[in-house]
Amino acid sequence: MSSQTGSDLSALRRRAVIASTVGTTIEWYDFFLYGTAAALVFPKIFFPSSSNFAGVLESFATLFVGFAARPVGAAIFGHFGDRVGRKATLVTTLMLMGAATVLLGVLPGTASIGIAAPALLVLLRVAQGIGVGGEWGGSVLMSMEWGSEKRRGLMASWPQLGVPIGLLLSTAMMKLMGAVTTDAQFDSWGWRVPFLASIVLVAIGMYVRLRVQESPEFAEIKRTEQVVKQPLLQVIREQPREILTSAFVRMSEQAPFYLFITFVLTYGTKHLDLDKGELLNDTLIAAALGLVSVPLFGHLSDRFGRRVVYGIGIVASAVFAFPYFGLLNTKNSGLILLAIVLSLVFHDMQYGPQAALIAESFGTGLRYSGAGIGYQLASVIAGGPAPLIAAAILRSTGSSVGISWYIVGCCVLAFGALVLMPRRDTAAASTHSPVVPEKAATTNGAAA
Repeated sequence: MSSQTGSDLSALRRRAVIASTVGTTIEWYDFFLYGTAAALVFPKIFFPSSSNFAGVLESFATLFVGFAARPVGAAIFGHFGDRVGRKATLVTTLMLMGAATVLLGVLPGTASIGIAAPALLVLLRVAQGIGVGGEWGGSVLMSMEWGSEKRRGLMASWPQLGVPIGLLLSTAMMKLMGAVTTDAQFDSWGWRVPFLASIVLVAIGMYVRLRVQESPEFAEIKRTEQVVKQPLLQVIREQPREILTSAFVRMSEQAPFYLFITFVLTYGTKHLDLDKGELLNDTLIAAALGLVSVPLFGHLSDRFGRRVVYGIGIVASAVFAFPYFGLLNTKNSGLILLAIVLSLVFHDMQYGPQAALIAESFGTGLRYSGAGIGYQLASVIAGGPAPLIAAAILRSTGSSVGISWYIVGCCVLAFGALVLMPRRDTAAASTHSPVVPEKAATTNGAAA
């Protein structure tokens, strides 16, 4: 790296950031398409014989399967990411996710092939989950490890933009198809077009990712032959507390998020008789604001500390749990927009600094495995079951009050995990250097 000029280094950093962000955008576009379709059309296409409520639950259950598969993807690709490298692993995850999404676009419904349809739906959802599970760690690390130590919060937040951009694109595509088709056409073939369009995005992502260089931190580990032999096993054995707190600290971010972008479509259209198009419009606006708020809060975490910014986001989400549904229940278009926008702003307060907060808990040699497993375990305890739990609460009580208490409970657990997160570096609040010293982590790994 010393032989490179400042302009060369800046160009390589930009390329790494772009490659990471483009890749995560595609992966989240694919993932969010499924969530929107699960709320709007899958009950009718794949579970036509069920009642409206049962169909929604069955559809959200397949959504959960994808979340359950994400830790598996994190384990598989975390191992190869710490053994082979970030770049090669990220190319593989992108191909897996893209193939699964395109196949979803051509999957026949239950009326055509019977029980095989929902079975194949689950299988493809598992493939999506494995791909996303392996994607996050590599994308974040590729960007963060190319950045300077004092700007890790900002650098790690760029790939997080894949969430609002992916949400923006997927929602826009679903809304476009809803506008150019009748309801019957949308249910028949219109919903498939956004899935098939994914192949174009994947081609762009592959082009960008193949041109990026390996992260300098991992390249140094390979050069000095200090690659960890069994990174997954070692990080589970040596840093279980970091893994668990990384998972639980996401309870306040991930569980509410999937209520705000997925369950809200069911709640709004089925319970409040709101227009689907208007809800999608509001989600588009909120997602667009995330293009600014996610890197902004990542930058603020470099200035004021990860835990401070993240903690404020947790408290804000808890306080907003009851006003959120109160605003929705007014059925006033302006107040509904306000509710959806604020819900995602409070989410972004956590999502911006979250990547660096979690990744810095692990040394370079174990980081892909450790950060990936910790991050994706939240999919099982938070994101995956959230729409199911909310639907069950609404069914049993007929009210949103219980759902608000559920959000508050998630925030309490997350705040406790934030407090319990190990502080191995006393200067972390200002420098944000890795919690596990690099040499110690790689030396231990080589010895293993």
